[in-house]
Amino acid sequence: MAQLLHIDASIQGDRSVSRKLSARAAAVWQAAHPGGTVTYRDLGGEPLPHLDVAGGMARLVPRDQHTAAQAESWALTELLVNEVKEADAVVLGLPLYNYGAPSSVKAWVDHLIAPGLSFDPETRAGLLGGRDFVVVASRGGGYSTGAPREGWDHAGTWLPHGLAATGLEPRFIAAELTLAEVTPAMADLIPLAAKSLAAAEQEIDGLWSPAPALA
Repeated sequence: MAQLLHIDASIQGDRSVSRKLSARAAAVWQAAHPGGTVTYRDLGGEPLPHLDVAGGMARLVPRDQHTAAQAESWALTELLVNEVKEADAVVLGLPLYNYGAPSSVKAWVDHLIAPGLSFDPETRAGLLGGRDFVVVASRGGGYSTGAPREGWDHAGTWLPHGLAATGLEPRFIAAELTLAEVTPAMADLIPLAAKSLAAAEQEIDGLWSPAPALA
């Protein structure tokens, strides 16, 4: 049975563009996979613990030497890695906060970098590749080629590198200028924002189109 892992990270609730777009992507996946199952994780509403002094060393210490805190941290990492392994596709709603990814997404990535679980410690080969990973990004400003802040989107450039060891290869669909309607200084950009959102929605709607029937 096909399975989707649907992840959100926004703290904006119902106002979130990335949540609306990721929900749209999940609905498209479900329409293309009748009977498929969805696992949902809300990093914005229920953030993961960051790696710390007490538990973070679990990745560098043999399991039979784990402290109680390290064992707890490693168990969570196993759960998160298995969520990815069990999924045929992953959808991540990724808002841009202060020109980078939310810290909750960084924590998720840090947990996924686990020797023996997500990559082979001997060969360094990633163990999570071979599944579709769609990142639905929302950006309050404009970061495309020629924009004043071109190159300031550090979330989109970081994520592929952060996950490289695992074999996961994200592909991005982005809506820009999402703050235009609520920021007076950006009012003249509202038409461009609408165009960017419509383009993102159209691209999402084309994901996982059912295969044509054989004649």
